[in-house]
Amino acid sequence: MLYFLGELAGQFSALNVFRYITFRTGGAIMTALLFVFLFGPKIISTLRLKQGKGQPIREDGPQSHLLTKKGTPTMGGLMILSGMIVATLLWANLANPYTWIVLGVTVGFGLIGFYDDYLKVTRATHKGFSGKARLGIEFLIAGAAAFAVSLLDSGQNATAIGFPFLKDLTINLGLFFIPFAAFVMVGAGNAVNLTDGLDGLAIVPVMIAAASFALIAYLSGNAVFASYLQINHVPGTGELAVLCGAVIGAGLGFLWFNAPPAAIFMGDTGSLAMGGMLGAVAVATKHEIVLAIIGGLFVLEAVSVIVQVASFKLTGKRVFKMAPIHHHFEHLGWTESQVVIRFWIIAVVLALIGLATLKLR
Repeated sequence: MLYFLGELAGQFSALNVFRYITFRTGGAIMTALLFVFLFGPKIISTLRLKQGKGQPIREDGPQSHLLTKKGTPTMGGLMILSGMIVATLLWANLANPYTWIVLGVTVGFGLIGFYDDYLKVTRATHKGFSGKARLGIEFLIAGAAAFAVSLLDSGQNATAIGFPFLKDLTINLGLFFIPFAAFVMVGAGNAVNLTDGLDGLAIVPVMIAAASFALIAYLSGNAVFASYLQINHVPGTGELAVLCGAVIGAGLGFLWFNAPPAAIFMGDTGSLAMGGMLGAVAVATKHEIVLAIIGGLFVLEAVSVIVQVASFKLTGKRVFKMAPIHHHFEHLGWTESQVVIRFWIIAVVLALIGLATLKLR
């Protein structure tokens, strides 16, 4: 919305600053942060009143969680989503189709997560609605977004994927691009969802990944920088830096209330939405494989669950003491704060490796 003030720069030169993506990204960060700070307490008190006993805690999880986390309200993703949406609508260029595509995936996944959280709270169980139905709806949303992205780029890279550390290697997937891109978005959404199991564990890696992709989107959308770095130039994707900034600001505000002991949990409402957002930005900027590096922590969490389930079904034995893997380390004697902070460190290292692919080619 404020982007259009830049059109008045001819009459008021100071308004030219609203044309700069960097300025509007900073504005989105601060707007989302202030929104969550101001309205967060009211949202938390309302959710606590509506939910009563709060999020149901898994009885087969770490026993300490039954004592320390019982009664804590969930659906904190509503705080993140509301702050992000307000900041994006205020600071982003609303004429940019990539903005609406990524917002559509984020809100769509958030609604799925909200319904899942609603069922868990009302039924007083940690199980939501049918996994198959949930995945089916996610793939429909992601598939529509992937198709829209493929239509926006009329060049030869419209349905191609690039590879990190390699200059000229791209593979044109053709029609297979849509299911591949949809898988990236759905996989990212559910991987973040699996990571959200301890206070602050998911939101900080999400912010780290969002900051990394804000830079990638800015560089990919700029013809000069993209040519210099020899990465895919995707016109228009620079605007996604503003949306990523909104996620960072909303995430910082949420972390204030989610820091241990958490006053509220993100829930599927937030984790599915944030993962879907990261996947959609990665698809739009043609950095799907780099997402697997920057979001390697989320990949590790998801793989640990897959390995655990497969091993138990095939051999009757478990590889980990408990999955996702952050619970495994809790069973090994790590305190919650040790697990969370050490996983944050891993997320930072992986983000640096992912960003290094921009230059090391």
